[in-house]
Amino acid sequence: MNKGKMTLLQHFAELRRRLLWILLFFGIAFGIGWVLSPMMQKFLSEPLMSVWPDGAMIYTGLADGLMIQFDLAILFAVFVTIPFILWHIWAFVAPGLHNKEKSFITPILILSPVLFLTGMAFAFYILFPVAFKFFIELNQNAPVPTAFLPETKDYLSFSIALLKDFGLAFQLPLVMVLLNRIGVLSKQLAIKSRKYAVVIIFVVSAILTPPDIVSQCMLSVPLLGLFEVALLFMKKEPGKLKNT
Repeated sequence: MNKGKMTLLQHFAELRRRLLWILLFFGIAFGIGWVLSPMMQKFLSEPLMSVWPDGAMIYTGLADGLMIQFDLAILFAVFVTIPFILWHIWAFVAPGLHNKEKSFITPILILSPVLFLTGMAFAFYILFPVAFKFFIELNQNAPVPTAFLPETKDYLSFSIALLKDFGLAFQLPLVMVLLNRIGVLSKQLAIKSRKYAVVIIFVVSAILTPPDIVSQCMLSVPLLGLFEVALLFMKKEPGKLKNT
């Protein structure tokens, strides 16, 4: 049915149908995540165990195992449902968009999850081993006798938060291009503000990463590269998207 001719009630009916499909998909994904959560926990622990082969983590609460499995199942469900949600949003709004709007939004919907996954992979495979090795050596070389036994919940919460932060940080070029295309940020202004962007990137990197200079540089350097890449795709003068 042509959405331009649909009534308000028909729009609500279609929206309700899509929301039900999303909830059903989320429920199925949660069930799969519940089964896979032990494998996910092992996978997320690999960066720490790879630099600490004789180490161990502890549970401090009776329900820790259950809560960790529940949290990982939710995480899995959210992660795999987001593309499904984006597809339904696109299918719902696309018939009402003009060709130029479609040609602009479609690459964003594709590149956003790609950049998010790239940021997570960068954190997991490059940052984590370096940062965790730093923390282990720091704790093991403490000036007083210590028993280093991190809590499993704390480790997973810390790791997942970092993965999320890196995924969001890698959205920088999309945000810059989007602001440029809607008329907020010109390429000339972005170039002139490069020195301020460098400072902001290093400050954000210091906030998002563990408190060591190596980890901060490992985030700030790729972000600076993404900033330069974004400049290549920005128009000299920002402008509103025009209908065709």
